[in-house]
Amino acid sequence: MFVHPWKGIIANIPTTLQDGKHVGESGRKLREDLAKKGFNPLKVQPLWNRHGHSGYAIVEFNKEWDGFNNAIMFEKSFELDHYGKKDYYSSRRKKDKLYAWVAREDDYYSGGLIGEYLRRNGDLKTVSSKEAEDRRKTSKLLTTLNNTLETKNQRLQEMQNKFNEVSSSMSTLMWQKDDMIRAYNEECKKMQENAHNHFKQISLEHERNAKCILDQKRELEQREKELLQREAQNENETKKLQHEKMINERAALEQKKADETMFKLAEEHKRDKEKLHREIIKLEKQLDTRQGLELEIQRLRGALQVMEHMNGDGDADTKKRMEVIQDELKEKEEELEDLEDLNQALIIKERKSNDELQDARKELITAFKDVSTRAHIGVKKMGEVDIKPFLVAAKRKYSAKEADVKSAELCTLWQDYLRDPSWHPFKILKDKEGNCKEILDEEDEKLVELKTELGDEAYNAVTMALKQMNEYNPSGRYVVPELWNFNEGRKATLTDGVQHLLNKWKLHKRRRY
Repeated sequence: MFVHPWKGIIANIPTTLQDGKHVGESGRKLREDLAKKGFNPLKVQPLWNRHGHSGYAIVEFNKEWDGFNNAIMFEKSFELDHYGKKDYYSSRRKKDKLYAWVAREDDYYSGGLIGEYLRRNGDLKTVSSKEAEDRRKTSKLLTTLNNTLETKNQRLQEMQNKFNEVSSSMSTLMWQKDDMIRAYNEECKKMQENAHNHFKQISLEHERNAKCILDQKRELEQREKELLQREAQNENETKKLQHEKMINERAALEQKKADETMFKLAEEHKRDKEKLHREIIKLEKQLDTRQGLELEIQRLRGALQVMEHMNGDGDADTKKRMEVIQDELKEKEEELEDLEDLNQALIIKERKSNDELQDARKELITAFKDVSTRAHIGVKKMGEVDIKPFLVAAKRKYSAKEADVKSAELCTLWQDYLRDPSWHPFKILKDKEGNCKEILDEEDEKLVELKTELGDEAYNAVTMALKQMNEYNPSGRYVVPELWNFNEGRKATLTDGVQHLLNKWKLHKRRRY
């Protein structure tokens, strides 16, 4: 049994009496002497008692196996010179030489300063127990290292999965971008075709009007010649003819002005469309740049996370690459902020243009409010229940006198149901791609009861008003006027409204003259 950490004992250290106390060599000098001999002690601790230096010192070696080897060499060195432990205790007359040995079990349990110091600063171990302890420590270290390696592999797999998700997201974004570009090109082509057809129609109308005015002019000139040839004496007829001629000339002038105004409006409309087209292209480019920057930022962040994960070993090159990636990420984020500011300014400008278009649409709706629904373009009240199906259903259940009153009551009742915000017969479904879509709940109790009692016509009228209300005013739940193309059954465009007004003005002008 050896004392661990490994310790040696030096005895018979020369001392001298000074001022009533024994003094001897310092532990530092003894350690330097032993170090010169190659024993590599950590330190030498002299033992002191109430009389001073006791003549003993404890030599402390490294607690690992190289320290044990130094301790054994230290003991053998003194034993070869006959200054070992046995020599110290068997010799009656000790020479002025140092005796030394390795501390063992008998020294550990001995009385006096040596035993007390050894018990306070060490414990007993055999060589085999030390080897077993080292094996346990090694096994524990290997287990810890294996667990750490497994954890790092799991984190690496997580990072790989996240990288795959980001790559998939980037691919999806690229596909969406291609779809947007394709749809945009198709829409541009359609807009160009519509504009070309519109201008062609305007040109044909202008030619027809010009020809009509020219024919009228020729007819009037011919009549004037005939009247001059016949030397008409009727002054009133002559004045009437002159008056008609003047009116015709004014009409021709007004038609010319109207044509010029119409062409100016068409040109302005074309310029506005081209301007809007340029702004849309600019927005698309900004969107592409923004998406590219966002993808680049995502890539840099992913790379930065991977570098942070790999930075556990403290590699200088890895840290330097992380700093480069962080600087590049900061530049990309600043560039994205600048792009966001520019995009915001363009959005504000686009909103202003849209507001102007909405104001023009409101003016058209106001102008068409009193127009009959038999007209080509008019105002339709979105969310209003049609009374005709209720009248048909009421005639099946009541007499002719009661049918009008009952149909009005039923129509008013269901219109009140539509205005009630607590009644929302819709449900939300998800498609295969995960997109949410709101559809009518055909199993709603009120709708089922309506269909059972009044039939499909009344049911269709209410469901159509419900869908219109949910589309145009889901929060306010009141009827909204909308410019409508009754011939095609769709929402009328501003071009439809302006063209209809122009046609009405031309018809009114012809009837007047």
